Amino acid sequence: MSQPSLRLYRSPLSGHSHRAQLFASLLGLPVELCTVNLAAGEHKQPAFLAKNSLGQVPVLEDGAFTLADSNAILVYLAEQYDTAHRYWPNSAQARAQVQRWLSIAAGQLFAGPCSARLVKVFNAPLDHTLAVRKSHELFALLEAELSARPFLVGESATVADVAFYSYTAHAPEGGVSLDAYPAVRAWLTRIEALPGFVAMQSTPAKS
Repeated sequence: MSQPSLRLYRSPLSGHSHRAQLFASLLGLPVELCTVNLAAGEHKQPAFLAKNSLGQVPVLEDGAFTLADSNAILVYLAEQYDTAHRYWPNSAQARAQVQRWLSIAAGQLFAGPCSARLVKVFNAPLDHTLAVRKSHELFALLEAELSARPFLVGESATVADVAFYSYTAHAPEGGVSLDAYPAVRAWLTRIEALPGFVAMQSTPAKS
């Protein structure tokens, strides 16, 4: 397979952007990182809206192919480039389990840890108390799941773990403590030990 020509439009403080960057790095794919200035509204300008009409990061360009949505990007990179199936299982059953976690990432993970962080770091007009409660409900579920196995789907990391890492690791920035979840913290350490891991930029939460 020829070397891909990947360009990722992202914000370094976006967990959605980081999950796409992280997965490309885990796969050893060279990616040109293009920072979109969200504070200046660059994501709402015509040039960027032509790439994603929703005006959101991340956006991946692979040659002439353009794709928005972080979970869609994860699946695309897995299908297109994870030919060794390191993070994208072979079986239909395991892939269905991965998809289940991707749905939870788009639902409960967004409503909980992501939203709590949006409030504390970016002053988003969301219900922080509700987001914290939803975060702990989700982390209680993750604690039970990760007490039974090392990763979300079985014995090795998959796309599901990549989708969950960024906002879980940075949950304290949203005022959500991970102290009560030792299995979750151990899982974060396992993700961080994967070859090719790249960290997401941290931002102190605003008081």
